[in-house]
Amino acid sequence: MRPHLFTLASAIFPLLPSALSAAPSLILHGGKVITVDEKFSIHQALAVEDGKILAIGSDAEVTALKGPDTQVINLEGKTVMPGLMDSHVHPRAAMTEFDHEIPVMETIQDVLDYIATRVKATPEGSGIVVSQVFITRLKEQRYPTRAELDSVAPKHPVSFSTGPDAMLNSLALQMNGITKDFKITDGGPGKVEFDPKSGEPTGLLREMGRFVKVKQVSKAAPTPEETYARTKELFRDYNSVGLTSVCDRGASPDSIARYESMLKKGDLTVRMRCSHTFGTGGMWRTVEQSIDKVIEHPLTKGDDMLRIIGTKIWLDGGMLTGSAYMRQPWGVSQIYGISDPAFKGTLNVPPDKLRQMVDKVTGAGLQFTAHSVGDGAVHELLDAYEEVNAKRSIRDTRSCITHSNFMSKEAVERAAKLGVMMDIQPIWLHLDSRTLLAQFGQDRTRWFQPLKTIFETGGIVGGGSDHMQKIGSFRSVNPYNPWLGMWVAITRKAKHLDAPMHPEEALTREQAIRFYTINNAKILFLEQTAGSLEKGKAADLILVDRDPLTCPMDDLPQASVLKTWLGGKLVYERK
Repeated sequence: MRPHLFTLASAIFPLLPSALSAAPSLILHGGKVITVDEKFSIHQALAVEDGKILAIGSDAEVTALKGPDTQVINLEGKTVMPGLMDSHVHPRAAMTEFDHEIPVMETIQDVLDYIATRVKATPEGSGIVVSQVFITRLKEQRYPTRAELDSVAPKHPVSFSTGPDAMLNSLALQMNGITKDFKITDGGPGKVEFDPKSGEPTGLLREMGRFVKVKQVSKAAPTPEETYARTKELFRDYNSVGLTSVCDRGASPDSIARYESMLKKGDLTVRMRCSHTFGTGGMWRTVEQSIDKVIEHPLTKGDDMLRIIGTKIWLDGGMLTGSAYMRQPWGVSQIYGISDPAFKGTLNVPPDKLRQMVDKVTGAGLQFTAHSVGDGAVHELLDAYEEVNAKRSIRDTRSCITHSNFMSKEAVERAAKLGVMMDIQPIWLHLDSRTLLAQFGQDRTRWFQPLKTIFETGGIVGGGSDHMQKIGSFRSVNPYNPWLGMWVAITRKAKHLDAPMHPEEALTREQAIRFYTINNAKILFLEQTAGSLEKGKAADLILVDRDPLTCPMDDLPQASVLKTWLGGKLVYERK
């Protein structure tokens, strides 16, 4: 056909190119398709071909594309949505119970009973570590005391470890040389809590993991094959609740190599983004060399299935443990074992060094993010971003604040202006607000996870879980069920509290869906591929048994995913 005739034919038959193209491999029709496009459009049907969305529209428009080999599924009124995303997981959580199953612990007595069972199963003198049982979630709202740990394990060193902080028993203190005369001399962070009357250590140590070694005896370490299998099992469980993309916010070289292997073998059933860790201690040149290794990694130029998007450091302590870096002192606290009225928490990296890190990472076009829980840490990180941004825009690097729990109106506005994004975990609001309110009161928690204000200010915030331990979306330490996360973001309801936690910061249902889809896609450099159902994008989609826009609100956490597709491939189907 001559060029002018081709042009004429195209004008007369605008659908001809579609007609000549291959028929779709899959058509879903007769339901509600929530696209999460810019207009949050709702349609009846969609078609998939070659792993991508071919068409979205009415039943009549889409079913007209059916070919002889097209699989056609009648949705019978059910809902199709983009695959959900979790911007903060730790897949090593799959290995938590490799040695033995760990019970739920909700009281101090539960903790002591568990330690007692480990005493019976562990040779005398061997260590016992209880990890990530947070005091904010215990009925008593406090650490077990040194004496309580001694009472059940007098001949075993015990560490009740809650992330950056830990309570040790007497034998563990003795074995690690923590006495009333102990002083930190390496220039790093940390604090020993002392009894104001006796001057002896209470057993509570903050940010001092480098000084404490409590060696456990367990069954044989998992083989690489066992670690691979359990990680694969975890990712399948992610798929079962609708997750098709996640970010490992603490990826090590070993974990990244495992993801590469899974991708090659066809076992990677989530799009994996990685925030590579690096050491922040020591001289700047040592830190810089560690960052250079990340920058030089081939996967920083990875694809839509596996990519290192940047780096992550730990800037402050934890709000679950009593060491998050705050702008105002925590206050003397029986809950957190704080005796110093001037204590503001721990800041792990000095401001000048933090600015150097941000400059180095963003200068390479990578995302920098830092665990920043307290409002003091959030402001310190924003200060560093502003300094670097003054000489070179950081917007395109998707610079991020991880956790960003305690903020301020000023911090929200600064982040939006700079293009700094946030990954926030609503489950902390649900599980920890009772204790946070007891410690800080209503005024100091006003800007705790201010999701609505971030949306209204034009900031980008995405939903995550900080999944730390165990497989199981509800039983895990920091549950990774995204429907529960949406419910929390919408209702602001907290366990053991009668009233919502600052309901003025609640999201709408539409915003909560964006929170776990397109917003996370933007944070994770995936918005051109996933996060919404639009023609040409990857067919990452889920079939849900209820409509999250209209179902009774308290039914939302029980939403059941019936099928999950990743790039048009079915990776989960409820049996």
